[in-house]
Amino acid sequence: MKLFTDQQRTQLRKNAAQPDGGRKGKFKPVVKLFTPDAHAVWLLSEMDEDGRCFGLCDLGLGYPELGYIMESELKSFRGRFRLPIERDRHFTADKTITEYADAASSEWRIVA
Repeated sequence: MKLFTDQQRTQLRKNAAQPDGGRKGKFKPVVKLFTPDAHAVWLLSEMDEDGRCFGLCDLGLGYPELGYIMESELKSFRGRFRLPIERDRHFTADKTITEYADAASSEWRIVA
């Protein structure tokens, strides 16, 4: 499975190209990725031309944080049973990335 649809990739890059970017939390996540065997979750709102993605990340350890990850790292990441990352095909964001981060800090996990 592709991590991003063409439409998602276009929106991620469009968000990253904005003058102030999404670092101020104004964008909604474009895509939700997860590992089916490791409880890791990524809500991504931006991706630059080099494949550097910005979003809310939780590796399943209960410490969600806003940060960056390379697309190449996502492609190579494997969970406990060596399963690759999957895209949540049914995810639709209803909050900004900052609102998801605020909720995650009180829940100790990403709730999306």
